Amino acid sequence: MSNTQPNGAPEVGHEVPAFRAESTAGPFMLEEFRGKTLVLYFYPKDSTPGCTTQSVDFRDSHAAFAAAGAVVVGASRDSLRSHENFKARYDLPFALISDPDEALCLRFGVMRNKTMYGKPVRGIERSTFVVSRDGVLLRAWRGVKVPGHVAEVLAFVQGL
Repeated sequence: MSNTQPNGAPEVGHEVPAFRAESTAGPFMLEEFRGKTLVLYFYPKDSTPGCTTQSVDFRDSHAAFAAAGAVVVGASRDSLRSHENFKARYDLPFALISDPDEALCLRFGVMRNKTMYGKPVRGIERSTFVVSRDGVLLRAWRGVKVPGHVAEVLAFVQGL
C-alpha cells in the first residue's frame, strides 16, 4: 500500500517524508518540527491580493495557532528576497519557504495548470496541510478559497 497519491503528494494518515528547503528563517527541515503541529500553506505569489489576505489572516491568528501548539509556515515559488519584503511589509511572524525549483510544491502535489487572463499558466494551487507532532499528515485542503479558510484551519488545529 502506497503512502502517496498519484501526483506524489503524501496521503492523509501517512508520514510526510522528510524535506529541507530554504526559508526566511534559514534552512527549514521538517524533522526540526517534531513535537509541534505544523501548518504548511502554499500560495501562488507574494504581495498579490488573495495571497496577502491569506497571509495576513494567518498573521492575525498566529497567537492562537501558537497557543494550540502549532507552527505556521508559508511556501511559494518566490525568492527569499521577495519573501523578506513580503514579511516586512505585512509584519508576518512566521517563516516563508522559497521554492523556486518547485521541489516542495511537487512533493505536495500543488502545481496545477490554470488559466489566467485567458492564457494557460502553470501555478500553485492554494493549499494547506496540517502535519502532526510525529510527522503524519492529518489534513489537506486543496483549491482553497481565502475567506474563512484560516479560521477553519485554526478550528481543526485547536480540536487536536
